[in-house]
Amino acid sequence: MNLVTPAEHPFAQFVRILGKGKRGARNLTREEARAAMGMLLDGKTEDSQLGAFLMLLRHKEESAEEMAGFAEAVRERLQAPAIAVDLDWPSYAGKKRHLPWFLLAAKALANSGVRILLHGGGAHTAGRLYSEQVIGLLDIPLCRSWGEVEQALQEQQLAFIPLGDWMPQLQRMIDLRNILGLRSPIHSLTRILNPLSARCGLQSIFHPGYQAVHREASQLLGDTALVIKGEGGEAEINPDATSHLYGTANGENWDEDWPALSAQRHVKPESLQPAHLQAFWRGEVEDDYAQLAVVSSMAVALRGLGMPREEAFEQAQQRWDARNKSILAIS
Repeated sequence: MNLVTPAEHPFAQFVRILGKGKRGARNLTREEARAAMGMLLDGKTEDSQLGAFLMLLRHKEESAEEMAGFAEAVRERLQAPAIAVDLDWPSYAGKKRHLPWFLLAAKALANSGVRILLHGGGAHTAGRLYSEQVIGLLDIPLCRSWGEVEQALQEQQLAFIPLGDWMPQLQRMIDLRNILGLRSPIHSLTRILNPLSARCGLQSIFHPGYQAVHREASQLLGDTALVIKGEGGEAEINPDATSHLYGTANGENWDEDWPALSAQRHVKPESLQPAHLQAFWRGEVEDDYAQLAVVSSMAVALRGLGMPREEAFEQAQQRWDARNKSILAIS
């Protein structure tokens, strides 16, 4: 008979911290979060521990310190060269009610000289349209390595790289959504990673209360960031609603309310037709909602780069009007 007590797995302490009942559980410290995510990324945990950890975090709701610690663990393991980027533009939610107009906003800004990195996590939820599914139609470069990103930014000031090509461990965690039945905190984490240390990270957080947490996490990381409740969870202004901007730069927070741009709500399309994005870019069709969504999303991006609101809207309109004067226009 073996009477030797088996040793506890080193990761068990982190599961215990989160799950020790209503009175015993607590948040992870930033250092604990960094260590826990490091073990997950390095494959030093069991699958059962990963599932338990993610769902306990989801139930508790992650803190800014935890998110900052997770991001630090990811950044420590990134093998990305120094590539100058103006805007980090995560795209992980997918669109359900409206087309991804923010992609045209990003393309028009890139045509005007703003260097933008887009990244996303694939089609993980049924019934949504994801950036990866339409970037080919819009002639946005799909990159599979940091070298390809650097080349695309040099040639077009715009690049899209899937999460699975630069942090596959996180992509695997996102893909657990259909096994666990819930989105995990990894969906939130991807928004603050800013893998190339862009001048500003744009973030869209749909659920109320999380926007301020994301801003605090970016502040802890020393990043400049702008967080909004974007349309459908993407970093895109909803022109039919008031938008609150949660900004942080140089360690200081700032807030602005942008009023709705339309007196009444637009009727959402019956279905999402990606070809409509291309037609609108070319000026072949008119779409009032698209016009407002694109220009205001360009403006919020310029606001994140430090431009005052009024100037940002003026510049956004000018850059949108000039989009097809560039050799980079969609063919």
